[in-house]
Amino acid sequence: MDMDGVLVHEEHLIPGADLFVRRLQATGHRFLVLTNNSMYTPRDLAARLARIGLPVPAEALWTSALATAQFLAGQRPGGTAFVIGESGLTTALHEVGYTQATVDPDYVVLGETRTYSFERIARAIALIESGARFIATNPDPTGPSPDGSLPATGAVAALISTATGVSPYFVGKPNPLMMRSALRSINAHSESTVMIGDRMDTDIVAGLEAGLETVLVLTGIADRDSAGRFAYLPTHIVESVADLIDDIDDAGTRAGHSNGPMKDTA
Repeated sequence: MDMDGVLVHEEHLIPGADLFVRRLQATGHRFLVLTNNSMYTPRDLAARLARIGLPVPAEALWTSALATAQFLAGQRPGGTAFVIGESGLTTALHEVGYTQATVDPDYVVLGETRTYSFERIARAIALIESGARFIATNPDPTGPSPDGSLPATGAVAALISTATGVSPYFVGKPNPLMMRSALRSINAHSESTVMIGDRMDTDIVAGLEAGLETVLVLTGIADRDSAGRFAYLPTHIVESVADLIDDIDDAGTRAGHSNGPMKDTA
């Protein structure tokens, strides 16, 4: 499941989200909380969620930083990278054996940071022009803050792409690569897994392309009208994860039992 808009909203717990997670834990279901945000380590995120009353262990958190690190480790084991990002990204890369380099790196890796440096962006441009491969953790153009939207990875990636003429490879949602890496991390299979999200253009399409059943919740970005304007549909639409609690049993996680492409279970 996605995190922002599904379990939390602007650092506040969505009503019933804690009961939903506890129900998953009580019935022994494996689950992951996904986020495109690459700033924080799973331990950091687990601590932040615990402070607002959501008991999610670090091993149940899957970030675009972890997916990016796993992807790079599979492409060029023990490689080097020039990194623009925070500890969530640098730690993930370090843990798969990558080292940071400012001269002739294999990759330029771009993630979120609250302090984008013009100097480091200029260095990234020069390295890409010299042949470094360009990777970005996710395509999200903005991120939320109490004062409004802030530029995020996608926006800065567009800046670098415009300057270099090189487009990055985005690892995070909606790339189904992130979904498949998440499935592998908990030994799950697409035919018996559900993706729960609040965005049609990232969560739902990523789940769809990875072969998962999908559930759209209306506690975040999407509403029923906007969902209906997409060329694809979620399997189910519910008001919030609280509406799914009674559908979780020991046999499997099923949000209703629709015979058609969509079912409202709110």
